[in-house]
Amino acid sequence: MYYNRFNESGARKMLLGMIFIFMLLILFSTSCKKSYLDVVPDNVPTTDHAFASKIEAEKYLFTCYSYLPNQTTPLANPGLTAGDELWIAYPQINVPAWEIARGNQNSVNPLVNYMEGSSGGSANFKAIRDCNVFLENISDLDKVHDLDPDTRARWIAEAQFLKAFYHFMMFRAYGPIPVIDKNLPISAPLEQMQVKRQSVDSVVNYISNLLDVAAANLPLTITNQVTELGRVTSPAALSLKSRLLVTAASPLFNGNSDYHSFKNKDGEALFNPSYSLAKWQRAATACKAAIDLCAKANIKLYVFPAQANRLSDTTMTQMSVRNATSEPWNSELIWGLTHNNNTQNIQGSAAGRFDPAGANNVIGSGQIGPTLKIAKMFYTKNGVPVNEDKTLDFSNITTLRTATRAERFNLIESYQTARLNFDREPRYYADLGFDGGVWYMANSPSLNDENTWNLKSRRGQPGAVSPNPITGYYMKKLLNWRFVWSSVNFQNYAWPEIRLADLYLLYAEALNEAQGPGAEVYNYVNQVRARAGLQSVQTSWTNFSNSPSKFSTQEGMRSIIQQERSIELCFEGQRYWDLLRWKTAATELNGNITGWDITQSNPSLYYREITFFSQQFVIPRDYLWPIADQSLLVNPNLMQNPNW
Repeated sequence: MYYNRFNESGARKMLLGMIFIFMLLILFSTSCKKSYLDVVPDNVPTTDHAFASKIEAEKYLFTCYSYLPNQTTPLANPGLTAGDELWIAYPQINVPAWEIARGNQNSVNPLVNYMEGSSGGSANFKAIRDCNVFLENISDLDKVHDLDPDTRARWIAEAQFLKAFYHFMMFRAYGPIPVIDKNLPISAPLEQMQVKRQSVDSVVNYISNLLDVAAANLPLTITNQVTELGRVTSPAALSLKSRLLVTAASPLFNGNSDYHSFKNKDGEALFNPSYSLAKWQRAATACKAAIDLCAKANIKLYVFPAQANRLSDTTMTQMSVRNATSEPWNSELIWGLTHNNNTQNIQGSAAGRFDPAGANNVIGSGQIGPTLKIAKMFYTKNGVPVNEDKTLDFSNITTLRTATRAERFNLIESYQTARLNFDREPRYYADLGFDGGVWYMANSPSLNDENTWNLKSRRGQPGAVSPNPITGYYMKKLLNWRFVWSSVNFQNYAWPEIRLADLYLLYAEALNEAQGPGAEVYNYVNQVRARAGLQSVQTSWTNFSNSPSKFSTQEGMRSIIQQERSIELCFEGQRYWDLLRWKTAATELNGNITGWDITQSNPSLYYREITFFSQQFVIPRDYLWPIADQSLLVNPNLMQNPNW
């Protein structure tokens, strides 16, 4: 779509008797509400008022922020539910992102439509249009007379960052997209409005350059934490640039021969089929610059502070892992989303019924739970994959075993649970809630040295009150530790859109691809592992893996980094996008979604692996999302993504 007042311009053209355009206008009049390409402002009469004063102009800046996606709901965040991390009891109503995972993405009414803003998606082209309106007016020194130069420069940078982010969201999903650098005047001819897609390299360079420009005038930190937390900073800009360039260097966009014939109607190639090692080096350089700037801003890996009641080392490590995500404005957060991002809903889904005082309280969408595949993905206590550990046998994950006293900080002492839940790394117990697991909370009972709540969730037990996760696992990591069941009292937190561990692992990945494994690659992976209570990659693989030299090769280290990212960032909306850019979704998203049989009370029956759904990922179609068919009819210069 071109803009909401298209019919005013079109009426003048119809007077010339142009039948083709007349037909186009008829078609457009049925679809203009979706605002596909809002490159022309529809609120010109009101912009003078919007920029009459500093107060009014700041309101318009907040409008630019208002389009940020709601990442806290699994219902509309494809990073959470379009892949294989979480599953939901069927049937559910209006869960667009999950319908992508179920193979129901389509071009008639695309799910989580990031272009038009329908079916759970954010209206990114409209967001970009408003950013452009803001930039055009705020850059005019004859407007907003009470605005000082430093504030003007910062606000311009914020809008530039947001415009870059909205472009990036679409690039990640659709690949080559139209770049909307400036809005068009209402009088612009039809030909200019029918924008075409830009090549992958052009889109990436545009977003990258825009972030560089924005970073120069963004603050290093937020000083007014009462009113400005959630607004962007220079570390956020350089970190987003890092994510962008790593994405662009990854197999989906770097030398992908699947799209060698994908071109605009004028013959312009949209994908460069030639692989470029320089893209990885560029990404590594960007990551290191972002890391250095984060250090300057005192952003560092979060560590849970000592408590008045002394906790075990095991619990302290788990809390460092959990709170790196769910502790409000902690030291690791680079950019936290606040607008439209209330975490109470997802916390309701994550809360296991560990406190009998809240047994009858119904909150959240508790039927959403981590898949058994994700539970298997976490390392053993030795820091290597379960299928590589030569000292521990996980060949039969359903075997029942009774927890000992020595295991009481991870599991309920003397309670039977599945073999899969034993001998796992600290992140397993920090991130996952399950039958037989323990939960340390701010209001944990202190009747003994455990200081933990117990979760018993088989049928007939206190923790089995419906709704329960269909898989038998909870997103424990996303529940803030101050939650109180008896009063259903949540501590809200900013959604961690970018945190330091993510950046460290991006840097390690880019450097491994650019130069191969080495001390710097190991260093940044090992820093993340150390916070999680694990030994170094070198030590763990040498001593415990049946592939002891795996870390010494580029391919082996690539596999290690990819699994490390999926573990460290689980339930934060990154794995789905990672699987796409790595081009591993064809393997990972073709298979069975499984979990435990939560309808059973007997442990030998409860711990049976049952299948809920068989995923099918169509290659190469599903690597890029479809553009709405009607948008292609309105704008004949747009090309649909292949095979849709």
